[in-house]
Amino acid sequence: MNTKEYHHILLEIDSPIAYVTMNRPDKRNALSIEHMQELIDCFNMLGGSKDVSVVILRGSGPAFCAGHDLGEMVNQTPGFYRHLFDVCTRMMETIQSITQPVIAQVHGIATAAGCQLVATCDLAIAANTAKFATPGVKIGLFCSTPMVALSRAVGRKKAMEMLLTGEPLLAEEAMAAGLINKVVPEEQLEAETRDMAMKIVQASPFTVGIGKQAFYKQIEMPQHLAYSYAKEVMSLNATAADAGEGICAFLEKRPPQWKGC
Repeated sequence: MNTKEYHHILLEIDSPIAYVTMNRPDKRNALSIEHMQELIDCFNMLGGSKDVSVVILRGSGPAFCAGHDLGEMVNQTPGFYRHLFDVCTRMMETIQSITQPVIAQVHGIATAAGCQLVATCDLAIAANTAKFATPGVKIGLFCSTPMVALSRAVGRKKAMEMLLTGEPLLAEEAMAAGLINKVVPEEQLEAETRDMAMKIVQASPFTVGIGKQAFYKQIEMPQHLAYSYAKEVMSLNATAADAGEGICAFLEKRPPQWKGC
C-alpha cells in the first residue's frame, strides 16, 4: 500500500499489522486539530487496505495521550470549539468504523480525550504503570465528549466517579472497570500487544470486519432488535466463502486458507 508521511504521527506497516504512533512527545501527544486530522486520514487509509488486518495505536515519549492540546483552546470562539469537538468526534467514529480491530497500547497517562481514545479503541492493553483519568472538572471544563466513550466502556457509577472527581484510575482498577483488557509489566507491553494482534490475524479479516461492524451496530439496540439484526448478519456471513472454507478446514483438521470474501 502507498503510505504518506505526517507531522504528528508515525505510520509503520509490518503486514498484517499497522502501527500508528502519536508523535508529539514534548506535548505528551496532546490532540491538536491538525494531529486529529492526521489520525483521521491515517485510519481511513488503513481501513481501505487489504494488507492490514489489525492496527495498534500507541504514543511516543512518556505518555500515551494527555487529551486535547489546551494551549490551542485558550480564548477561542464557540465556532472554534464546535469545530474542535467535531474533529474529535470524527476521529473516534473513524476508529470504530474501519473494519480492522484497533488495539490501544497504553503507557504513562491517558487522560481526558486520551482516555476517550482508549475507551474508543476495540481493545486496550496497558502497562502496569499506566493511569487513566477524565480530569476536566478540575479545570472547569467537564469531560463531556470523553464521557460518551467512557460511559459505554465502564459501568455508570465508575464513569460518574471518574468524571465528577477527575481522579485517576490505576491500570488494575481500569481493567476491573472494563476500560482495558489486560495489564502487563511495562517492559512486556509491546510484545503482549503484538501477541494479541497476532491472535486476531489468524482469523479471516473479512469475517472480523463483519463482526466488528455488527458489534457496534447491535450494542445500543434493545435485545429483540439486536437478535433480529444479528441473525441476518450471521445468515449472510454463513454464505461467504471464508465461512465455508473455515468450516471445511475445521472438519478436515487442517489450517484454513482464507479467500477474503
